This record gives sequence, structure tokens and C-alpha cells, in this order.
Amino acid sequence: MGKKYGLAVLSGAVFLLGILLTVMLHYLLKNPFYYQLGEYTMEEEGFRAMAFGEGNLDAITSVAGEHGIGIGEMVCAFMVEKNYDLTKEKPEKLTFHRWESLKESMTERKPVEFAKLSGAYETILSDTVYFPIPAGDSEKAAAYSYENSWGAERTYGGERTHEGTDLMDAGNGRGFFPVVSVSDGVVEHVGWLELGGWRIGIRAPKGTYFYYAHLSSYDHEFTVGEKIYAGELLGFMGDSGYSQVPGTVGNFAVHLHFGIYLRTDHYEELSVNPYWILRFLEDKKVKYAY
Repeated sequence: MGKKYGLAVLSGAVFLLGILLTVMLHYLLKNPFYYQLGEYTMEEEGFRAMAFGEGNLDAITSVAGEHGIGIGEMVCAFMVEKNYDLTKEKPEKLTFHRWESLKESMTERKPVEFAKLSGAYETILSDTVYFPIPAGDSEKAAAYSYENSWGAERTYGGERTHEGTDLMDAGNGRGFFPVVSVSDGVVEHVGWLELGGWRIGIRAPKGTYFYYAHLSSYDHEFTVGEKIYAGELLGFMGDSGYSQVPGTVGNFAVHLHFGIYLRTDHYEELSVNPYWILRFLEDKKVKYAY
């Protein structure tokens, strides 16, 4: 009798433990949280996708400014709530009161993680000021396009995935489109790169690294460490690259490859998807006569 009772108790305990683990797993799946910007997890892919959706960064920026809140904290709360994907969310639902409730819950559960993730979003978003292609005086200045090609296959130099956004020229040709800096910062890399052709990399004040590749030419002879201002002319869109021979052009269509990288505890440079950030910057352009 004693053994049977003991087995029954053990079986009951195992059953209850199973239920508890199931409930916990369900909770974690419904309430994801990015624990650290580094060691690989599926959540890392969600963060890197920067899936803000149409109009949501504008809405969040407006609310944050109205209430004196850091944009990183607001973005973090809404992104975590929606499993790092706001593309189906409506801008009018991103309210101050909803953010307050989310932040309270998240800072109680994971205060350190919330602060780290908020800081990552703040770093990237507060460093961006202007769209990389300026507004012009003619219809040709609008003859470019881009799509969300994050993660698309690339084969030159071996199989790899696309870690940026390509802004494609629509027929104006090499050297037509000016390319300006989206941020303040300093030149960290410049010159020829096999994959990127004539490229320039700018380190912004909070630490974001902005990468501009396949230029046809530079505005002037930049030097490493040179100070750059948001909206400053860097060069012109081209088709240079995919060669070890400096100056090689014509291996692909004319475009600007634009990349965004974040320095973290575990990565020297963690690439993130620029697409939705570019969508946010579309109406933030400097004027250039072309």
C-alpha cells in the first residue's frame, strides 16, 4: 500500500511538473524578451530585422517627443510585446498609456535586459537624421527604388546573405545620384573594398556604423578620422566593386548599398536591417541641386 501510494504521489508530482513546464513555455513564447545582444538566439534575428512597419516610427517619435521619452524605450516596449514585428500594427495604437503599462511590466520582469535593448534601439534610431539620397529639383531625383531584401541570397565571394538595403537607380546612370551622410560622425573606413567597391564607413556619435558602398566617386579625398556632418555629401551612386582591382565597374546595376551595424558585447559589428529605417527617413531629406 505504501509503495503504491508513493508511486501515485510521484506520478502526480511528475504530471503537475509537466503542466507547470508547459505553462512556462507557453508564457515565454507569448512574452519573448531579448536577453542579450550577442550570443545567438532566435530573438536575435527578430531584433536584427528591425521590422517597424509603415508609419510606426513616425508615430512613436511623435509620442516620445510629446512626453519627453527616449524613442528607444518606446520602440523596445512595443517590439518586445509584438515579438519584434510591428509590420501589422497600426500607428494609432502605439499610445503613451499602452507604453506605460508595457514598460512597467517589462522593467519588473527584466530591468537589465529592458535597459540594454532600449539602449540598442536608441543608439541606432537617434543616430539617423537624413535619408541617404537628397531631394532634387527634377523628376529624375525621384527615379530610384528599394525593397526589403534583408537576408536575400548573394553568391559573389561565396554563398552569403544580404546585410543591407540596395537603393537602385532607375536609369539615370553611374554618378547621377548624390549620396549624403545620414548622420554626424567620423570616417572609420574609406577606399576600395572587393565586395563594396569605392565605399565609406561612418561611425556616428552613439556608436552606430553606417556603410555606403559601390560609389562611383567621392566628394573629396576623405581621411580616416575626418569629422562628418549629417547631410554632408559623401559621393555619388555607382556600380563599383566585385573585384580585387580598384576602379572596376559594371558587374551589376547602379545602386547604393546601405548598411547599418551595431557594436555589442559579443559582436564587433552586428548588422541590422536598414529597410524600415529608410522608410522612416524618406521625408527627411536635405536639398541638393541635381
